[in-house]
Amino acid sequence: MREITAEKITDTVERLAVSANKFLPDDLVDCIACSTQKERNQTAKSILGDLQENIKAAKELDIPVCQDTGMAVVFVEIGQEVHITGGSFEKAVNDGISRGYTNGLLRKSVVRDPLFDRVNTNDNTPAVIHTRIVDGDKIKITVAPKGFGSENMSRLKMFTPSCSREDIIDFVVETVKTAGSNPCPPVVIGVGIGGDFEYCALLAKKAVCRPVSQSNKVDFYKDLEEELLKKINSLDIGPQGFGGGTTALAVNIETYPTHIAGLPVAVNVGCHVTRHATEVI
Repeated sequence: MREITAEKITDTVERLAVSANKFLPDDLVDCIACSTQKERNQTAKSILGDLQENIKAAKELDIPVCQDTGMAVVFVEIGQEVHITGGSFEKAVNDGISRGYTNGLLRKSVVRDPLFDRVNTNDNTPAVIHTRIVDGDKIKITVAPKGFGSENMSRLKMFTPSCSREDIIDFVVETVKTAGSNPCPPVVIGVGIGGDFEYCALLAKKAVCRPVSQSNKVDFYKDLEEELLKKINSLDIGPQGFGGGTTALAVNIETYPTHIAGLPVAVNVGCHVTRHATEVI
């Protein structure tokens, strides 16, 4: 049994909260650069160039790449051979978010009640925490700040098994079309298929956090990702909604077994600064 202190978890989450907001994943930066080279619409090409300059400036000035530093989503895989000492796990995670957003001078956007009393918690807690128990003696932590310009454009639909492949394609494409410029395109689209009502939404959030350089391992879904990306980029929404062939940078699909009577599908929309940082302790 390996012992890991709550303080170590807090330190790691604090560090990840800051770095995720300031530095985009390398493969996403490369994807934006590649899209800039391929883009034929001159306005769109210019805007993509501006986005690259913004990413570069954030790194040089050591500031967040976007002013909306999001609600903190934290994915944690805890090895079953780990014993957490010196405090509770969830408090350790939320302490890390609190420290990261406070010490890192990140915008705090969480309110303590969604309807009755929308008072800011002043430290961006609580985080949304998803925990899995896995084999091993390590803890893998991913912090994914999620801005709500894109989150608000996400959708879920409970299809029936009679729906076709084309029905799902139409739903995903319609979601992006309806979103238009609101989620600050070019977007990253996460699609969750299967599970039940809540789990397909979690699959979609996991999909949005998957590296854009990685396709689904199953050929059927890899082909579907590519077809969806092509159809979305034919919408002519373009970077920041000004038209062009770069409406989406990637479409990632994650699946899970489901009930014989159902076929849930969720679409989670990520903006061009779809952020996440991971560390194993």
